[in-house]
Amino acid sequence: MNENMNADTFAWEALEARCRACQSCPLGANKTNTVFGTGNRQASLMFVGEAPGEQEDRTGIPFVGKAGQLLDKFLFAVDIPREEVYIANILKCRPPNNRDPEPSEEDACIGYLREQFRLIRPRVLVCLGRISAMRLIKPDFRITREHGHWFYKGGIWMTAVYHPAALLRDPIKKEDMLRDMMAVREKLRELE
Repeated sequence: MNENMNADTFAWEALEARCRACQSCPLGANKTNTVFGTGNRQASLMFVGEAPGEQEDRTGIPFVGKAGQLLDKFLFAVDIPREEVYIANILKCRPPNNRDPEPSEEDACIGYLREQFRLIRPRVLVCLGRISAMRLIKPDFRITREHGHWFYKGGIWMTAVYHPAALLRDPIKKEDMLRDMMAVREKLRELE
C-alpha cells in the first residue's frame, strides 16, 4: 500500500470515529446508529441527501429503505452501479419522525460532509432533494424549477434531482427523475 492510501485510510477512520462520537446537537443522543456514508471512496459521483430515515438509523447505511430501493432502480436504469458511487446525507443522525433538518443541526453536521468531499474529491455531486440542494448549491434553490440544472462550484459539477421519497408520494415526477439521472450519466461520460 502506498503512503497516500495509508493516509487516506487513517483520515477516513478518524473522521468516522469523530462523527460516531459527535454530540454537537441533540440528535446524537437519540440515534440508534450514526449514518456516516457508504460506497466507493474514490467515486467520481457522489449523492447527498438530507438526513437518515428509520431504516437507515437501524442499519447505519444511507438510502436502504423504500426511497433507497427506488434510488437503486434509477441507478440501474441508467447503468450506474451503486458500488461505484458514494452516498451520504447532510445529517448523520435521524431527526425525530423524519422531520426536515433544522439549520442548527445542519450547521453541526456539515463539517463531516465537507471532509467527506475533501477525501473523495468527486467530479459530480447530485443533491437528492431540495434540502440538500438549498444547503449545497444555493439557499433559494427551487427543486420543481431547477432539478436537472447544472452548477459549477468549487471545482465540482452539481445538480439536484427529486428526493426518491418525494417520488414515492408523487410518482408522476419519476419521468423527470429518469431524465435527470440520464443527464448525470452523460455528465460523467463527458468528464471521463
